[in-house]
Amino acid sequence: MAATDFKDYYAVLQVNKTASTDDIKKAFRKLARQYHPDVNNNNREAEARFKEINEAYEVLSDPEKRQKYDQFGRYWKQADQAGAAGWGGAPSSGFDNFEFGQYGSFEEFIDALLGRFNTSTTASGSRASTGRSRTPGGYGDFGFDERATTSASYDREATLALTLGEALHGTSKRLSLGTEVVEVRIPAGTGAGKRIRLRGKGQPNPFNQQRGDLYLIVDLQPHAFFQLEGENLTCEVAIAPDEAVLGAQIEVPTPDGNVKLNVPAGIRSGQSLRLRGKGWFKGDGTRGDQLIKIVIVPPKDLSPIEKECYEKIRANRSFNPRSHLQSVKL
Repeated sequence: MAATDFKDYYAVLQVNKTASTDDIKKAFRKLARQYHPDVNNNNREAEARFKEINEAYEVLSDPEKRQKYDQFGRYWKQADQAGAAGWGGAPSSGFDNFEFGQYGSFEEFIDALLGRFNTSTTASGSRASTGRSRTPGGYGDFGFDERATTSASYDREATLALTLGEALHGTSKRLSLGTEVVEVRIPAGTGAGKRIRLRGKGQPNPFNQQRGDLYLIVDLQPHAFFQLEGENLTCEVAIAPDEAVLGAQIEVPTPDGNVKLNVPAGIRSGQSLRLRGKGWFKGDGTRGDQLIKIVIVPPKDLSPIEKECYEKIRANRSFNPRSHLQSVKL
């Protein structure tokens, strides 16, 4: 890592090195509000500053990370990863006289670091030698199992909640991945359970610094009117008794806006009508259908003239919907 890559996290948060945890939190909140992408639309400079602020806070708000940052300077990440791999077992006093600024790269630093460990004395008074081998995946020493570089997975999974409209028509989402903000394009017709792959956005491999992938698993949120069944959208639409008897033309919501639907005379409650091409996207780019389930709903409050008309219908009705029950026996 070049010296120019080093970020002074204290300077980023505009606090001194003796700042308390509360002081760091207050500084972070103030700066995060100032540079948040939501209040700085399309401002690349503010977005980069926001990422830096988050990165600094993630380290300085964590006592363990902050201690490593204060101790190792610009090599704190590598030292932290080395500790996770088994290099962290050496006594902290082994670092007391290290001048980290003298090394041009992390490899020079770790060579010197391991050289100090490898010449430490054992309980019997002899010098210990761990042995260290350079591998394509990184370094192997201190009991490190080199197979982990190939067998370990650094991919991640996360749930991405979408409305039916966002999933059907497609959308863009700005996601915060720790200190990083990324924009994800959601293609039209994305279904529940669909895996969207973000290359290089997973966990970093501590041995070669390459990152795994992030898989976003789509979770469709329920809608108050539409339900998704396979490639079709379903919904319920209420009609009045006279519309069921005489037939009617009604307006029905679809994903593409309201359309007029002809309800045939004599339709029964529970029957479904079909709007072709108003459903979900299929694999070939065409769309399924929208199925409208008809529900006949009687009025609760009748005006005097409505009540009079219904009474006349009852008195003169020739149709008996229960005539077939007369022959029913057990």
